[in-house]
Amino acid sequence: MKLANLSRSLLRSAAVAVVALGMAGCATAPGSNEADATVSDPLEIPNRFVFAVNETADILLIRPAAEVYVGVVPDPMRQAVHNFIQNLLGPLYIANNLLQGNFEGAQVATGRFMTNTILGLGGLADVATEAGIGDRPEDFGQTLGVWGVGPGPYVVLPFLGPSNVRDTLGYGVDTLADPFRIGTNAAGADNAMYGRTAAAGLDRRSQLLREIDDLRKNSLDFYATARSLYAQQRRAAIANDIAPATPEFPDFDEPAKK
Repeated sequence: MKLANLSRSLLRSAAVAVVALGMAGCATAPGSNEADATVSDPLEIPNRFVFAVNETADILLIRPAAEVYVGVVPDPMRQAVHNFIQNLLGPLYIANNLLQGNFEGAQVATGRFMTNTILGLGGLADVATEAGIGDRPEDFGQTLGVWGVGPGPYVVLPFLGPSNVRDTLGYGVDTLADPFRIGTNAAGADNAMYGRTAAAGLDRRSQLLREIDDLRKNSLDFYATARSLYAQQRRAAIANDIAPATPEFPDFDEPAKK
């Protein structure tokens, strides 16, 4: 592999590391073992090593980049980037809703994608939300869960973070089936794919600056906290209890000022 290609690959991987940290979607206090007790983690030792590497990448590279992004790019532009990235995922949401037999969800996802693409300048503006069309994000990991496939052992992926065997397979299928990836590859525009991945990583991480800092600060074992939150979020997402694209974090009391 050429040095330039390797550099782009590492940049793309580092940029999406924050997706793992952004997948904690419940309001259960860190350290709760109620759900964590059901998480199979036979690979805990190597998982903790990979988790530490991901943490180092986030602390040294990704979090500082997200802070610069928030400080330099105005709110309306960041919102437009967020809207555009989410809209590009619309076809995958539609397909996974259909595969799950959720035809109402597929109809809503289709309406949202078409509305924002046509009336929202290609997705830069979230016209659908203003029109009362909700978000129906679904991935293939959720689809497998709906089909009855169990999560399998918990794994921490290098530069991608918390996952399990089922969701890792689902991520691979979604990646291969992504129309944007297929289109950019066919056009020989790989840089566009790398650019979207980097933008998605910065967008996600910039929305969770305080939340992840609070989790790190208040968790006795951040690895166990992330593992528990990930498992709970995925169970809730499969059951459609909450929207996985809008994670909720535990509330931490601000330290008393002296």
